[in-house]
Amino acid sequence: MWQETKHGLYKQFNFENFKQAWAFMVRVAELAEDLQHHPRWENEWSVVQIWLITHEGNKSITDKDRKMADAIDALISSQTTSPKAEAQLVPEEVKVFTDGGSRGNPGPSASGFVILDMEDSILVDKGVYLGITTNNQAEYTALKLALEECLKMGILEADVYLDSLLVVNQMKGIFKVKNRDLWPIHDAIKQLAKKFKKISFSHVPREFNKLADAAVNRALDEQLGILPESTEIVQ
Repeated sequence: MWQETKHGLYKQFNFENFKQAWAFMVRVAELAEDLQHHPRWENEWSVVQIWLITHEGNKSITDKDRKMADAIDALISSQTTSPKAEAQLVPEEVKVFTDGGSRGNPGPSASGFVILDMEDSILVDKGVYLGITTNNQAEYTALKLALEECLKMGILEADVYLDSLLVVNQMKGIFKVKNRDLWPIHDAIKQLAKKFKKISFSHVPREFNKLADAAVNRALDEQLGILPESTEIVQ
């Protein structure tokens, strides 16, 4: 579903791989030329994000943008699967990447997570604005939201990757949680983890967590009315 945002009509499209994403972008480019209405978009591997806005006048969302959105949806309507087929595509085991960040620490914060199947196809890519928190609270919230999403999808085996070594070691019980503000969410995540048949928590360098990091920045930029740029966040 297209969302009305500060930067125009917005929608994210997830594909199985970069080749499919690129083919989709080529078709949208041809459509944009036909309609003489060109989107702003971003592509990272199998994910394509599109914003539509009419630049004439006061840069508002108009019928021209809605017509373009309908035309883009029509490009992929033939590929839409039924709810039953979608349910069958939910894998038994997934990879989960989570991240959280604060611009200020404490400051405006967001959590992001990405759920992939074992062949690295994206199933869920989500960023959530949290308000004013610390980066550690945002990291923990991202983990909690990701595990809740897995359970909602019926997934009970997850390999979870974070670039916060502190959170990983605290989840493994190597480090104690000294910050009392983190006790409730840490305990809530421990209870969620018990519902999985198999779950692991692993640390990855930040450069291997780019999708979750992008979800964090996307949520922050959207809430703060900032066009996506290389705004640094506290990790």
